[in-house]
Amino acid sequence: MSETTQYDAVIVGSGPNGLAAAVTLAQAGRSVLVLEGKETIGGGMRTLEYTLPGYRHDVCSAVHPLGVASPFFRELQLREHGLEWVFPELPLVHLLNDRSVALHQSIEETAAGLGRDGDPYRRLFEPIVDQWRGILEEFLGPLGLPRRPLLMARFGLRAIQPAATLANHTFATEEARALFAGMAAHITIPLEKVTTAAGGLMLGMLAHAIGWPFARGGSQSIATALASYLRALGGEIRTGIWVRSMRDIPPARVVLFDLTPRDLLTIVGEELPAGYRKRLAGYRYGQGVFKVDWALSEPVPWRDPPARRAGTLHIGGTLPDIAAGERAIWNGRLPDPPYVLFAQPSVFDPTRTPQGSGEHVAWAYCHVPPGSTADMTAAIEAQIERHAPGFGDCIIGRHTINAAEYEAYNPNYPGGDINSGVQDWRQLFTRPVARLNPYTTPNPRLFICSAATPPGGGVHGMCGYHAAQTVLRRRF
Repeated sequence: MSETTQYDAVIVGSGPNGLAAAVTLAQAGRSVLVLEGKETIGGGMRTLEYTLPGYRHDVCSAVHPLGVASPFFRELQLREHGLEWVFPELPLVHLLNDRSVALHQSIEETAAGLGRDGDPYRRLFEPIVDQWRGILEEFLGPLGLPRRPLLMARFGLRAIQPAATLANHTFATEEARALFAGMAAHITIPLEKVTTAAGGLMLGMLAHAIGWPFARGGSQSIATALASYLRALGGEIRTGIWVRSMRDIPPARVVLFDLTPRDLLTIVGEELPAGYRKRLAGYRYGQGVFKVDWALSEPVPWRDPPARRAGTLHIGGTLPDIAAGERAIWNGRLPDPPYVLFAQPSVFDPTRTPQGSGEHVAWAYCHVPPGSTADMTAAIEAQIERHAPGFGDCIIGRHTINAAEYEAYNPNYPGGDINSGVQDWRQLFTRPVARLNPYTTPNPRLFICSAATPPGGGVHGMCGYHAAQTVLRRRF
């Protein structure tokens, strides 16, 4: 189409939700254009040769249980567009100070490694794993009354609790408590706050029901497959176009923004009324992250054998250790020592390194206060070295990015917040503002489809899908 042609919809931003919105609209026969400021698409799904040529590192999102489980992704035949999932032997191993605990896809095997907490673990996870599809569809569904009220009431009674409370009341051993705390801490909120148990329950449920897979070749493969699917439907994508005002957007009946409220305000100006703009300006962002990517001469020399079989590792000690670190970050202090989230994709996906090299890539990150410029490299590597003596000798390349640099790299990560906003009870159902339909704005042409809308962060595409469904109902 020419610049004078009116599109049905223009989507600003090519992250998972922007692409999901574009695909959904194109499936309905609408003419769609996606605009991306960078030269490559993907948002948080990019993969770059950060360290050495031929070593492929995921910039942000890397482990994708929701990429497999999401109702939106399940309906697409993305394998036909080159997407392949790789499932590690163990979804997760949690490393305590002097021992480890493994989360197997099998609940029975996991429980067998938890000693006297085996039965409590089964009682906690078996009911939700048996009903995982229904729970996930409610969790990722549009706002409204649940279609399965009894199921969600049972799940909600546990999920609404503080993670520390649920773990301490359910389990007797440090191992089981630490395993649950490590999963709950993914959402970067102190574990004493209400609703934090939801993170541990969801990630544990998905580990048992689906696994925690990687995309073969890196997370960029997801973006590439979605783009291929979109183009097959007639959709267009233009990269290298930074949208800084409404003047940068070609004529369109509607515009959807895969952006944070802060960047939306910068672009739309007085296209939105002052009262709504003020409410958007009050949107709260979460904690930042500091990340390290490594090229390695050999696999990580983990002391505990189960760690060598896991795609993801949590290095954080006990529940009190993790809770203290997350509390410090919430209060604006650096954690000492940090709770480290670690992944080793090349153990299971040899395409991440030059063919036949026998070398590897790995990454780790820790949570830090928003906008932090602190260099956490030494602290992270010290945590790893405690469990993998000689790790430092394996490093042949390293790339780091602090919280402030994350924001500079991707404006959708204010202060280094990769979750696009605090996911506490105050903002869980009011993203980005309290509104009957959060994807709409007072301007009937402008819609929001980013992770700042329900159901929030993660590579699942459901924010974009729900926004597009809203557009189809209201405008087409």
